[in-house]
Amino acid sequence: MEGVDLTMLAKALAIGIGSIGPALAIGKIGSKAMESIGRNPEAAGKILVPMLLVAAFAEAIAIYALVIAFGIK
Repeated sequence: MEGVDLTMLAKALAIGIGSIGPALAIGKIGSKAMESIGRNPEAAGKILVPMLLVAAFAEAIAIYALVIAFGIK
């Protein structure tokens, strides 16, 4: 049996584990925003912008994980 390429395994783990947190965060952000809009439809305009900002920050963490995965040699 030949040796396993640990570099590819490290890259896969970096992006895989690094994507779990942001995926869960974005899902929770979306569900709570929809719940809030459902309870108070007049506040939809006030909820939308902060929701998008927080989702963008959560997505940035996934991009950092992708950059780290590309940086592993």
